[in-house]
Amino acid sequence: MNLNTLTAISPADGRYRDKIKELAPYFSEFGLIRYRVHIEIEYFIALCRYRLEQLSGIDKEVFEKLRDIYRNFSEKDAAEIKEIEKTTNHDVKAVEYFLKKRFPDLGLKKYREYIHFGLTSQDINNTAVPLSYKDFLSQVYFPLNQQLMDVLINLSTEWEGIPMLAHTHGQPASPTRMGKEIRVFIERMQAQTALLKQMPVSAKFGSATGNFNAHHAAYPDIDWSEFANAFVNQVLGLERQQTTTQIEHYDNLAASFQNIARINTILIDFCRDVWTYISMEYFKQKIKEGEVGSSTMPHKVNPIDFENAEGNLGVANALLGYMAEKLPVSRLQRDLTDSTVLRNIGVPLAHTVIACKSIMKGLDKLILNREKINNDLNNNWSVVAEGIQTVLRRENYPDPYETLLKLTRTGEKIDKERIKAFIESLDVSDSVKTELKAITPFNYTGI
Repeated sequence: MNLNTLTAISPADGRYRDKIKELAPYFSEFGLIRYRVHIEIEYFIALCRYRLEQLSGIDKEVFEKLRDIYRNFSEKDAAEIKEIEKTTNHDVKAVEYFLKKRFPDLGLKKYREYIHFGLTSQDINNTAVPLSYKDFLSQVYFPLNQQLMDVLINLSTEWEGIPMLAHTHGQPASPTRMGKEIRVFIERMQAQTALLKQMPVSAKFGSATGNFNAHHAAYPDIDWSEFANAFVNQVLGLERQQTTTQIEHYDNLAASFQNIARINTILIDFCRDVWTYISMEYFKQKIKEGEVGSSTMPHKVNPIDFENAEGNLGVANALLGYMAEKLPVSRLQRDLTDSTVLRNIGVPLAHTVIACKSIMKGLDKLILNREKINNDLNNNWSVVAEGIQTVLRRENYPDPYETLLKLTRTGEKIDKERIKAFIESLDVSDSVKTELKAITPFNYTGI
């Protein structure tokens, strides 16, 4: 079988490909190769601009032509590198050879040995992957995250004045407002997103075992730490780790994954709440012509978008959790386990993107069912007991909590008339009775 959306093993690249195709430039094999080429070229340019006498004769105008190699990088270029890899059996070395083939055409033949000069493959991988991750965050994740929050903000504003029966422990509780309940999730998402934006995207750049051994042997008078800091921090826009083994620590990457997982957990909580509101008929769902909710029950309109999102968020968090635990652990100066795991970082991020889009699709289908919401409020006048007994406490009424307990724990239905009769029986002033009668399930919603 040829690889396509029907034959792909992963649903991310199969069933859901159209929802996550914008991730391919960052996390596909093509994307990884292109970022490696990017790093190798920028490293060579940085060497040319530093104090290396052997590179001082290079015409600076060639730099933009070099950059065009990764700017215009094509699938054909990637395929050429993969073909080279069949011989080298080393993916980063294949990139080096690919670039060496292009240097003569740019008048740089005698400078070819400064490609990948003094580096180990992890100097390329541990800058290429963080750079692709940083670009994904800024260009895909944060805009999508904000788009979802904007939808929630609009809904919370639209439904701000909608009183609703709250449920604690699954039981009727002091009324709230639909808009406020959505704002709970907005606040949680905003807080965790702000933390994620503060998280450094770190990189390792220090040769075979982190000590610039080869660089120092070739050019002992150069401050290679200073060079590397300028290259990684200023040119690439990452944050260089100062003391490393052959690989980066991955501690900040792990923290970043855990942060995304916390945002995903907030969204799981949100999906379950909306699912429950739909099951309670607080929301109805728009019906799309031609769609069916069940293969056998024609009446069903299932909350599939929120269920889909919850499932994808769970898959994402399982992988993010594993990666956060595994990546910071490596035997001595390095083993290869991080390499194969790191190739999969696009998978949980893809499932996260799928989930966010599913949530927005589901939210677009929601229709507020005011009739059901109001009926539940009207059928639960007992929830105003908290307010009544608190006003009575203010009035120093004897045993107000216990008095309301006797009223509400009889097992009999508490309706408007019974509350009114109870208030009339109280030994309080007429003004207090008027105040208490004004409390209803529809306005007892706090601030």
